[in-house]
Amino acid sequence: MKNYVIVTDSTADLPVNIIEEYNLTVVPLSYSFENENYINYPDHRQLAIKEFYERIKKGERSTTTLVNAKTFEEYLTPLLEAGNDILYLGFSSPLSGTYGSSLIAREELSEKYTDARIECIDTLAASMGEGLLIYYAAKMKQEGKNLDEVKQWILENNLHLCHWFTVDDLNHLKRGGRINAMTATIGTALGVKPILHVDNGGHLVSVTNVRGRKKSIHALLEQMETTCINPEENSVFISHADCLEDAEYLGNLIKEKLNVKEVVINFIGPVIGSHTGQGALALFFFGKER
Repeated sequence: MKNYVIVTDSTADLPVNIIEEYNLTVVPLSYSFENENYINYPDHRQLAIKEFYERIKKGERSTTTLVNAKTFEEYLTPLLEAGNDILYLGFSSPLSGTYGSSLIAREELSEKYTDARIECIDTLAASMGEGLLIYYAAKMKQEGKNLDEVKQWILENNLHLCHWFTVDDLNHLKRGGRINAMTATIGTALGVKPILHVDNGGHLVSVTNVRGRKKSIHALLEQMETTCINPEENSVFISHADCLEDAEYLGNLIKEKLNVKEVVINFIGPVIGSHTGQGALALFFFGKER
């Protein structure tokens, strides 16, 4: 059986230890503070992740840049040169053009490496939701599943991958065009916290609002209690925008109430964090439906 490599992008927000343990290849996206440009490596070697959020809290604006096909080619070419096939699992296409860039790179590389197989899948997922799907795929590969088996599993299960988010700063949603200025102003004054999720089409959608941070955290738990499948057999991922205490509080609630197999917590990286702001909290698990 020909070897294959699982490739993803840095928006999956996977911890470095998982990337290393499963020999994953991560194509980094980039972000900028005015004239300062940074590459979003998973280990945040160019700018510490806490420093990124400190700058966001102080009011600095971070912008993100679409990863181009050339960058994909730079990361995929050595893998193909080594005789590997490739399974790329990418960031939700409605949220980014990253997946589109991977398709352009695949077209170019397939002409040169005619014996290689390059599969690109739009996960319709984001942050550690994308990461959780990759984690399961990597485990299957480690167990000896071939590329077709892993691909089929992903296509059958990615719409069972539930994403639930809350954000602390409504002004970031306003800047992203998801709420208007008046809603942001009134909501901030009243302590309103939106509850959002990623739908079957890979779009970020606002579902409801609650009053106060503690209620918003419990709202994420309630969504999991309602829809999760066999929690004692499944891994749960939680990502946070520099609010570790809240992430740990949510993780402990889940362990206590649902007896899940494991909870993995990591930062929301700077690419997604540029759009959520500091204080965002996200929960990912497998459920009956998104």
